Amino acid sequence: MAARRLIAAMLGASTLAACGDPLPQPLYNEVTPPAAFRVHPGGVRIDNEGYQLDAEGYRVDKSGERVGIIDVPAKTAGDGSNAVAGYYISTTGQNAPGRVAAPSEGAGAGVGAGPGAMNLPTPSQMPQQAPITPAPGNVPPPAGYR
Repeated sequence: MAARRLIAAMLGASTLAACGDPLPQPLYNEVTPPAAFRVHPGGVRIDNEGYQLDAEGYRVDKSGERVGIIDVPAKTAGDGSNAVAGYYISTTGQNAPGRVAAPSEGAGAGVGAGPGAMNLPTPSQMPQQAPITPAPGNVPPPAGYR
């Protein structure tokens, strides 16, 4: 009796080991994503939008100048706003400089805030809805309906 149980346990363990992973595995080699750029004769790389790319992969115009590059320090020069203004920054040991952006009109009014949100009509001031005709309960069922 014990031998039968041992053999049954060994057969069960061997069938579970043979199953492997029961979930299907994706076949990544069936569909390959297209390259982000194509290479034309002469080594010119063109991205999928038709822009030429320089050696670092940036888009360039016909004169060779990079397209879409933003000079962040020049763009934010003179701007004193700071998203964490007034909060303590442990790495510097002081509060963050700058100012927090001022809230827009009606921002502190709560749910439904904004211009005109404080003058909401009450249910008695709302216009009455016209009844639906014919009322769904008064319409006979269509032919053939049980």
